[in-house]
Amino acid sequence: MSTGVSTFVIRWINFLTMFVAVGVMSFGLWISTHHDGCRKTLTLPVLGLGALIFVVSIVGFWGALKNSSILLWMYLIMLCLILLGILVFTVLAFIITNNSSGHNVTGLRFKEYHLQDYNKWFLKELKNTHNWKHLRSCLVKADDCSNLSKRYKTLKEYKSAKLTPIEGGCCRPPSQCGYPAVNASYYDLSFHPLSPIGDCKIYKNSKATKCYNCDSCKAAVAEYMKTEWRVVAIFNVVLFVVLSLIYFVGCCARRNAASSRSKF
Repeated sequence: MSTGVSTFVIRWINFLTMFVAVGVMSFGLWISTHHDGCRKTLTLPVLGLGALIFVVSIVGFWGALKNSSILLWMYLIMLCLILLGILVFTVLAFIITNNSSGHNVTGLRFKEYHLQDYNKWFLKELKNTHNWKHLRSCLVKADDCSNLSKRYKTLKEYKSAKLTPIEGGCCRPPSQCGYPAVNASYYDLSFHPLSPIGDCKIYKNSKATKCYNCDSCKAAVAEYMKTEWRVVAIFNVVLFVVLSLIYFVGCCARRNAASSRSKF
């Protein structure tokens, strides 16, 4: 790397990481605005990562401005730890989310999800009573189920609708129960269920009950969590590549800074 190029790198390399940090925090804000309180579990970790990268960038920028080899060493060590953290999280995220794509049901335009198909970590989190009480209260407040009768005025519209996992798993009984739908928010529970699964007994037409305590509802939430984790994992792959390039150039910058000081 030539002297002119190395000088440019020493002065401006950390500007790149500052912009990357702002991009990460913007992504965290995007998650917070596109998901409700029940499903934005990764908002704070992403914002925290962005803030951490920004702080590390300030250290690197100051070291670059002062041409300080020590500060650049600190910057590179911290950036290396961030890269390792991103790598570990991304690998785990892909492992955790690499299962269950849902089950097709004849006559339905959406899929149904089974809790046992998901990773044990998801199962542990969802079966935790405290966690589920919070998630359940969020789901009731979100009014996903209440809005179905407003969106689908007729039974024909409802039966041909492409419901989201939450709408399909928490707002209605599993299709294997065989309860006839009267409208988008009411099922005939006098009908003898075709399946002995517990969800058929748990479901109620009440707005506050529905199928919120059903395994099908927990599986629907697991599907949302899986989707959210997968989006963040893909974003982390891009972030890892960008930060790796910055780290490589930063190493060159530190070496040149050390060389320039050794001449004096």
